[in-house]
Amino acid sequence: MPPVKARAPFRALLVCLLLAAGLLAGPAMAQFGAAGPPAVGVVTAERRPVTERTEFVGRIEAIHRVDLRARITGFLEERLFEEGQEVRAGEPLFRIERAPYEAQLEQARANLASAQATLENARVALARARELRASGAGTQAQLDNAIAQERTADAGVLAARAAVRVAEISLGYTEIAAPIDGKIGRSTYSVGNVVGPQSEPLATIVSQDPMRVAFHVSQRQSLELRSRYDARGGLGATVVRVQRADGTLYPHAGRIDFIDTQLDRNTDTILVRAAIPNPPHRAPAGTARGTGARELIDGEFVTVFLEGAEPVQAVVIPRAAVLQDQGGSFVFVVGEGNRAERRNVRLGRGTAEVAVVEEGLSGGETVIAEGLQRVRPGQPVDPAPAAPAGPPAAAGGARPPGPAAAGRRG
Repeated sequence: MPPVKARAPFRALLVCLLLAAGLLAGPAMAQFGAAGPPAVGVVTAERRPVTERTEFVGRIEAIHRVDLRARITGFLEERLFEEGQEVRAGEPLFRIERAPYEAQLEQARANLASAQATLENARVALARARELRASGAGTQAQLDNAIAQERTADAGVLAARAAVRVAEISLGYTEIAAPIDGKIGRSTYSVGNVVGPQSEPLATIVSQDPMRVAFHVSQRQSLELRSRYDARGGLGATVVRVQRADGTLYPHAGRIDFIDTQLDRNTDTILVRAAIPNPPHRAPAGTARGTGARELIDGEFVTVFLEGAEPVQAVVIPRAAVLQDQGGSFVFVVGEGNRAERRNVRLGRGTAEVAVVEEGLSGGETVIAEGLQRVRPGQPVDPAPAAPAGPPAAAGGARPPGPAAAGRRG
């Protein structure tokens, strides 16, 4: 153990170190104790017109679809269209060999002439039998036989006329015309093949304008939509918009024209269909008639947006301001004394960037949108305008609150 005189310098050094540590820690502790409330970015909950939008998955369907079939058997002589072109109702498309059916028609007409001659002869014989019976030279049996022969001959004429009609119809079936306006697909058979009633369809025509978009709505969604739009005019208060697979929004809107009368028990959904215009693009000069492209194609999958026809006034805030816990959705608003207050809210249909508040906010409240991780209910905060929001999203029709001056971020 060092002597007392040797320990004195060590004690002096220890005292100096403690004093230095106290001097350095003092300002730091004072600064820590004097730290103010957390800085947060705020926006004003604004009431503005919002277009309500509900999203579904749908499929484009042609309103009319016709498979062209041969109704008689014969060789396919001509194809009178270009595959993929648009055709008009009544326009000839295929011709089947006519000669055999022309011969059948001539034979039927000859049989009709023979039956008419037989009828004339039977009528003459009946008149003679009546004269003989009236003079007493003929018997009743002869008269009855003449009457029967006349009626048989008359029936033969009717049958021959029907055979002529059948032959004319069969001859007419040698030319196959378009029953509707629309676009015709590929030809299943080439010229020279034998076709008949048992053959596959020769081609298919699908109508083009308007088209139809079909989508399924769950039972819960159908009840929500009914409660939302019944007071505004029902289906007349909605429009249907379509988004293509590449993300582009189709420029023409449609209207619902059919809601199924029963739910699908397998999926608990109801079928809804809407008619939507599908006008052609202007075809380039020199392009063949009926080849102008249209955007909607029968059978394609699309995203369907069901929107309100008229915007409604709603409170709009950034989606980032909405928090959730077991009690549901809520936000923090800046109350009296710059204290954070919790407000439970019920959200409507918004977007990934924008939340539409149906209940909980009335508009004008100062809502905390940034720095939420440091906020607790009743805690004082240091509010400043939140950073400007990005461009408004197209889906949902609601725009985020207007740009605010850039301030402190949380």
